[in-house]
Amino acid sequence: MGRPKGKTLVTLVESVMTGLEVRKSNVWGRMANKMGRCLMAWLLAVGVLVMSSSAWASEGALDKAISDAIAPFVDVVVSIVFYSVTIGGVSVPLIVVWLVVAAAFFTLYFRFINIHGFKHAIGLVTGKYDKAGQQGSGEVTHFQALATALSGTVGLGNIAGVAVAISYGGPGATFWMILAGLLGMSSKFVECTLGVKYRTVHPDGSVSGGPMFYLSKGLDERGMRHFGLALAGFFALCCVLGALGGGNLFQANQAYDVIIGISGHENSVFAHRGWLFGVLLAGVVGMVIIGGIKRIARVTEKLVPAMAILYVVTAVYILLANVGQIPDAFELILVGAFSPEGVTGGAIGVMIQGFKRAAFSNEAGIGSASIAHSAVKTKEPVTEGFVSLLEPFIDTVVICTMTALVLIITGFYEQGAALAASGELSGAQLTSDAFASTVSWFPYVLALAVMMFAFSTMISWSYYGLKAWTYLFGRGAATELTFKLLFCAFVIIGCTMDLSQVVNFSDSAIFAMSIANLIGLYILAPSVRRDLEVYLASRPK
Repeated sequence: MGRPKGKTLVTLVESVMTGLEVRKSNVWGRMANKMGRCLMAWLLAVGVLVMSSSAWASEGALDKAISDAIAPFVDVVVSIVFYSVTIGGVSVPLIVVWLVVAAAFFTLYFRFINIHGFKHAIGLVTGKYDKAGQQGSGEVTHFQALATALSGTVGLGNIAGVAVAISYGGPGATFWMILAGLLGMSSKFVECTLGVKYRTVHPDGSVSGGPMFYLSKGLDERGMRHFGLALAGFFALCCVLGALGGGNLFQANQAYDVIIGISGHENSVFAHRGWLFGVLLAGVVGMVIIGGIKRIARVTEKLVPAMAILYVVTAVYILLANVGQIPDAFELILVGAFSPEGVTGGAIGVMIQGFKRAAFSNEAGIGSASIAHSAVKTKEPVTEGFVSLLEPFIDTVVICTMTALVLIITGFYEQGAALAASGELSGAQLTSDAFASTVSWFPYVLALAVMMFAFSTMISWSYYGLKAWTYLFGRGAATELTFKLLFCAFVIIGCTMDLSQVVNFSDSAIFAMSIANLIGLYILAPSVRRDLEVYLASRPK
């Protein structure tokens, strides 16, 4: 996976997001200062409690205390975002329907752009249509923008998320993940085209783009200025929650889970002491996002692509070693998709699990990827829309399917289903066990990969969340430090929570971003189609 030369993960995200901040009143500033002081006092109180009591010595006592404290908040958020209706006796979250319907609509509205635009997307990424002096403003090439966006999506969603989907929905969930990935390509096309179209290019050449820009600017052009600003503000709020949830809690939780798995399970020094691992991980993350230490980020930048490649190569090796079982695995997938046995919710339940995990993994319709894609060097916004088609395809259709096939072929999906039925849940550890059944040493490599994926994702999302935070509360040292401390605190919380709680909150936080984003996409879709028609009429052959 290529990376922009001279750019680290941190500096790239910084440059993409530069200029996003807007000035706020002194009232917001005073409120932010008070919030910062309260947060620091709370963290100090927790620290004193840990150091002065014997709670840390009791197995799981502090973990349980933290988890129980955060659970009511998680329950409220989940109940709001995943408000459900009953269809055929099955509880169907409306937010999942919202994403699926939008993806299907954009696929039809743009005449299956996800299929007929695929070849052109490859040509753009490989530089087939690059001409000197015609790239336009921007910071990175099409290939680099795609690689950057993939670095934020390929990771724990592919490793742990797939295991969660199959544990809940059986092999059939794979079919719906693939379908969601194919449909999601169309949503990604629209949002990334708009990300480039309404981006802001600063005097120093840096670029800022993403939903907050096309929601405010795009709707302003249509006489809906206040509505656009309201959507942009709501998206920013959801982006903060997304950074704390999917970009933090889920990453920390699964990193802890894998470390426990390779360090002795119940005999591990971290067993029942998630808070201890969380403190260490938060310290490393804090050195980067608070202290500005970028050396770790530079190392991560090189290791993450290597880990992704090693993961895919190992999955291919396992599949080739069991090539005779692949047809049977696909049969289980197809049969399970429409006539699942022993799965709560039946076929509809399986469909929901597949769509949820696909959306969490590739973020199509969420809007986050448009931030990275907006930095591309191009004069034609539609070109980056084409390039973005490849992202859900690689992330979900290819890599997630590989993980699912490994889990099915090795039989570990049955173990996951048994755990889910008993009220427990296993994510990255289940995938690790499946790989270990064929490649004994792989859990150690996967543990390193999970750590690298989690770390790089947390760094990226901390910057997304920070800029959304300052969009809402204004710039300033106290305001920014407040968010960074809050982010580090959530690293600790993520290591103490039950996976099912983490998954529910992470899903809610990430999916909530789609509410404002998709409203904007529906309104702005006609202008994207006009731009597409103009581009296709003069498209380079």
